[in-house]
Amino acid sequence: MTDARRAGHPPAAPAGPHAPAGLLAVWGVTRLVLLLWVFGVWTFPGPDVTGDVSVIYQGWYDVLRSGTFPGTDVTWQYPPGAALAILAPGLLPFLGYASAFFVLAFLADLLVLVLLLRAGTGPDRLRRGAWLWVAGLPLLGPTVYARYDVMVTAVAVAALVAGVRHPRVAGVLIGFGALLKVWPALLLAGAVRRRAWGAAAVSAAVLAGAFALAAPGAFAFLTSQRDRGTEVESLGGLVLHVARHTGWDGRVLLHYGSMEFLGPYVHEVSTAAQVLTALAFGWLLLWRLRARRYGPATLADAAFTAVLLFTVTSRVISPQYLVWLVGLAAVCLCFRASRMLPPALLVAAASAVTVLEFPVWFAHVVASDPLGMALLFVRNGLLVAAAVVAAVRLWRSTVPEGAPAPLPGQAARTRETSASS
Repeated sequence: MTDARRAGHPPAAPAGPHAPAGLLAVWGVTRLVLLLWVFGVWTFPGPDVTGDVSVIYQGWYDVLRSGTFPGTDVTWQYPPGAALAILAPGLLPFLGYASAFFVLAFLADLLVLVLLLRAGTGPDRLRRGAWLWVAGLPLLGPTVYARYDVMVTAVAVAALVAGVRHPRVAGVLIGFGALLKVWPALLLAGAVRRRAWGAAAVSAAVLAGAFALAAPGAFAFLTSQRDRGTEVESLGGLVLHVARHTGWDGRVLLHYGSMEFLGPYVHEVSTAAQVLTALAFGWLLLWRLRARRYGPATLADAAFTAVLLFTVTSRVISPQYLVWLVGLAAVCLCFRASRMLPPALLVAAASAVTVLEFPVWFAHVVASDPLGMALLFVRNGLLVAAAVVAAVRLWRSTVPEGAPAPLPGQAARTRETSASS
């Protein structure tokens, strides 16, 4: 009898070539459906989600090709590395811009699958992470291929997969990802090697310097969101949805590229969201000080938890944010030791509800009618539950009960020892 069976665990997934056949078949069918939707062969209910690519992204593409960043466009709210994703369709000149973008998004999706299959093969590894990606991602509908978030997620997944054995490679990828869309910097939450932090800092600094020298306006995004309101799909937005039924005279308008609440008390709601984000950061810092037990799954578990916490407390919870969460959850589930199965399933359930609130019944969300509000309460409730469960499980799996916080030098030595064992 094997050690795994004695311990009461199922054996690791076989490494033979026939093992992933069913998984690849499901991936092929679901991705074909996604492509048929974004290419307009089949119609998906609700507003067309591909307009961001064919109008906004293509407009940015024309500006970027002229040698400057679209800093005067209030919808450009991204770090300079985003220019690489926007310019990438130029690598396929035989296709129109939108078609080339969809193909590249499809290839990024495929890359994530390959990385997850690799991460899920071997002792104490499982293919359930690949299954979550294959089955969970298409729940979000055509939005998956109509935003560049799947490309950023591919970089984040590569960083986490590399992080177990190659912390410097992970650090470089995290630095690069942060220049693409900021949030991959949160992957450092569980990084215990100084090499990972140093490589991320150097990578981000070098790339930032290169972008600053290459074109003006590279860092206009740092101030572009100061005047944003509260987006209708956010957790804080639920307060204002309810307020609309009690006489509040605010409005929902297209503002800074998304549908936001504008009017009295919106600033206070947005400030409350920022306070919650600060509290989430404080909890993560406390966890880092108290954590003592680090294993191969900790890097991914901590990254998933950190991004979950910052997503649910954000002023904006756009549908494409779920792409990040599904990708990070999938990496967690590649490790037998991961404690993140329950929050991962909650995120998958939230994805299924998300496609209903956008794009299928987005008009009901904007109108704050009972259907729209019910969808948001369920979706955001699932995300909050996932964040709380993930945080509790991360704490319990890494912080010994009753253990005092170590001194900074002792904490560093303990983490280095655990990570290399």
